[in-house]
Amino acid sequence: MPKEDPKIERKQVRVHEYELAGGWMVLAGKTEADNDHLSLKIAKPNDWWFHVRGMSGSHVILRAKPDEEPDRQTLKRAAAIAAYHSKARTGGVVAVSGTRARYVTKPRGAKQGTVNIRKETVFKVRPALTVNE
Repeated sequence: MPKEDPKIERKQVRVHEYELAGGWMVLAGKTEADNDHLSLKIAKPNDWWFHVRGMSGSHVILRAKPDEEPDRQTLKRAAAIAAYHSKARTGGVVAVSGTRARYVTKPRGAKQGTVNIRKETVFKVRPALTVNE
């Protein structure tokens, strides 16, 4: 078994992890560097990506399942986590952008945590770690 590269160990990405109903996993970056790594290296093309609109916050990934699409409620729960991990945490209903991770790119020379997205869906949610129906 190959030895771990010590440089890689020090560069461990730090994320918050949440499990939603139905076994869906959500990951939220803690810093701009973590957001970059999460959005551009960890996220798979079919994962969903979320970020609060118009202010700073964590990049949030909803892990895709190979045989199942998330329903609208699951997407809204992940969006609510993105809103919670943002400057909009104490706001009422906030807008959160969501798209497949394949549509998230980093502009050349942009600072950490800065991305461009395409094919966005906007979710209006209240910031929360759990969403009550």
